[in-house]
Amino acid sequence: MSTKPMKVVLVDDDEDDRMFFADALQEIDLKTDLTEFHNGQELLDYLTGSCTEFPQLIFLDLNMPVMDGFECLKKIRSNPKFEDLVVAIYSTSSSERDIEETFVNGANIYINKPNKFEELKKTIAQVVKRNWQYEENEMDKGNFLFRI
Repeated sequence: MSTKPMKVVLVDDDEDDRMFFADALQEIDLKTDLTEFHNGQELLDYLTGSCTEFPQLIFLDLNMPVMDGFECLKKIRSNPKFEDLVVAIYSTSSSERDIEETFVNGANIYINKPNKFEELKKTIAQVVKRNWQYEENEMDKGNFLFRI
């Protein structure tokens, strides 16, 4: 079994949300290496520039300055180099339109940001520990919106 940590990326402009997420991730019984970005442009610059090993999982907020999550997701999915990246939308929005748009544009899962720490920890644990190689081909609208 590999002892190499799982590379996780969080893209969110809200500092409190990033700290909350990092704390929850740290408490999960799984070795992870978290990299944080403030907007979609920072993520894309990283993926196309200094990134030597792609992350296994990207948590992407929707509402951010510079480049929002919608535009970032479209750019990721339009680049064949990134076709295997797993993108989890991580947003406070529960708008059907946002859920539909991110599903159509290739996100793997949609998560409403939990506002209780234990819920967040449980959510992150389930998403991080999921075997995405098998899930990828079975994704459909019915299991796209993550629920605890």
